[in-house]
Amino acid sequence: MSETKQLGKRERTLFVWMLLLTSFSFSISQSAMTTIYPVMASHFSVPISMVQWLTTGFMLVMTVTMPLSPWLLNRVPFKWFLAGIQAMFLLGTFIAINATSFGWVILGRVLEGAAVGFLFPSYQSVIMLITPEENRGASMGMVGLVMGAALATGSIVSGIISQWFNWQGVFVFFELIIGLLFLINIFVGQNVIVKKEVHLDIPSLIGLFGFAMVLFGVQSLGHTTKPSSMIAMMMIGLVLSVYFVHRQGNLAQPMLDFKVFKQPGFTLGLLLTGASYIALIVMTVLMPLYYQNVLHTSKLVSGLLMVPPAALMAVMNRRSGKLLDQKGLKVVMRIGAASIFIGYAGLALTFGMHNVVLAVIFAAFGEVGNAFMMLPATTYANNQLPDYLITHGSAMISTARQFAGVIGVLVATTIVSGFGGLHDAYIVFGIGMTVMIVTVWRITARYQGAK
Repeated sequence: MSETKQLGKRERTLFVWMLLLTSFSFSISQSAMTTIYPVMASHFSVPISMVQWLTTGFMLVMTVTMPLSPWLLNRVPFKWFLAGIQAMFLLGTFIAINATSFGWVILGRVLEGAAVGFLFPSYQSVIMLITPEENRGASMGMVGLVMGAALATGSIVSGIISQWFNWQGVFVFFELIIGLLFLINIFVGQNVIVKKEVHLDIPSLIGLFGFAMVLFGVQSLGHTTKPSSMIAMMMIGLVLSVYFVHRQGNLAQPMLDFKVFKQPGFTLGLLLTGASYIALIVMTVLMPLYYQNVLHTSKLVSGLLMVPPAALMAVMNRRSGKLLDQKGLKVVMRIGAASIFIGYAGLALTFGMHNVVLAVIFAAFGEVGNAFMMLPATTYANNQLPDYLITHGSAMISTARQFAGVIGVLVATTIVSGFGGLHDAYIVFGIGMTVMIVTVWRITARYQGAK
């Protein structure tokens, strides 16, 4: 089993806050690019479709690096593991700032995406491991607070910076913040996981790229001019992915340990986390379209209207974590599923009223519901595992969440652009949330700890 170093209260507090602030900065970097897409397209004389690779490439690299985090956590002392991640992000950002062509910006974003992919599963694993099980809900609530706050402030931060400076200013902002956190880590970072010797299995590494190929194919299928090529690539990716999964079951030291699925509670938590993330990411995609195309607000007003629901979600993440510790998964999940359903159903029913206040209120229901679903389900899933599997569980959940988000966005955009439009998208996902709420009501009590 993995061992963890015991920390004093002050050591743990400083260490956790440094981790959370690093995660907060990385999270903002995910969404900050969309604001400067038009400026970068003009500066480098490239189409917007190419500029979107700043996000697409970022996500693909994240998908490949997330499953590698358990291996690295066992090989490298965590303090220096984190320093390496921060340094990778700093290097990528430095390359983007000084880019003389758009290809260099893409390279910078690829390095940033790799750093984020390494960090997200590992820092959640570490926080879980250094927190007593009875307090893990509250700790993961803080993780949710950070994620929600980043969602609320990402576009605003990049918008304000780009208003006063050129596009490089957004990258300079992250260079300064992460650089400061890099220095702080040198003083307050802790080697909380006792490392052990594990080898890197090269065939597994090759198979891992199959996940990225499938994800890229799913993202591109709707707007490619060569669908047959995309389908062929997805099939190759699927074969590589199956090979990766099969090989992990035959290795004494798997890169990603699929024994986590032998715990029924883990599987339940993973599925609920994925469903909740779909609900959240689709809401954040559909609402700007509703504000701008139906309510005819400006992009600035649309962005500002996104803030209250995200801010409320951030605050309620903290409350949901404490409630999970006190009442268990069943109560928290029911609140979350009901809130998400009310959000989508309310938007579907009031769509024709063109009322911005109602739109914000129901969007808030949808996003607050996520606070009572996603991270509580993650906490519950990892609580079903022995400590030595928690790093693998976190990596598995993070990777699955990426796939869930891509599929959710693909379905939503297909409905909006190819079928009935925005109203029908709210109806379809409202029905989907009905399935989720019925599932939560019926199955959560079966598992130990669900109460």
